[in-house]
Amino acid sequence: MSVGVIACGVLTLHLNEIARRRGWEIDVHPLPPTLHNRPEKIADRVERELDRLAGSYDQLAVAYADCGTRGALDEVLARRGVSRLAGEHCYDVFGHAEVRKALAEEPGTYFLTDFLARSFDRTVLRSLGLDRYPGLRDAYFGNYTRVVWLAQRQTPSLRAAAERAATALGLPLEIRDVGDVGLERQLEQLINAPQLEEVA
Repeated sequence: MSVGVIACGVLTLHLNEIARRRGWEIDVHPLPPTLHNRPEKIADRVERELDRLAGSYDQLAVAYADCGTRGALDEVLARRGVSRLAGEHCYDVFGHAEVRKALAEEPGTYFLTDFLARSFDRTVLRSLGLDRYPGLRDAYFGNYTRVVWLAQRQTPSLRAAAERAATALGLPLEIRDVGDVGLERQLEQLINAPQLEEVA
């Protein structure tokens, strides 16, 4: 059975690594990770990608959580009979228990994944204009009190990147090793799930 996965660009590398490791034959179609800065556009972009890929696969799945769409993504997927990853954000996918615990301890927690740590300058600072207008930092991040890196693969270079990101935000960094087992488990459920009947 051929499977196409429309994915958040933040998850693409991990999805491909998991599929390769498990021997799953899936095609990952990434959308730009900067959509996280404009969550109101995610549902529309996913729907256009569903239109583009319609008929090309036996099964389509979506590797997004809700990601700030406030249910708009679920409305699109319900009409199309397509499933997505569970959770509110991709952070939930990597470490649901860790995210809940961190937010209970300190609601003003900003989360990093490996991708966000590695690409922070491009996907956060430049995308939000903070490289040109550093004074906006407090407007965007003034209510945060710490950065928690949900580390999938803790390497010296990624640790340094996470430290730079936290420094750029003027916040202390904490590290929680979560790996990618949460994503792997959800991806397995997603691609083994029977395709839902499309709503007319």
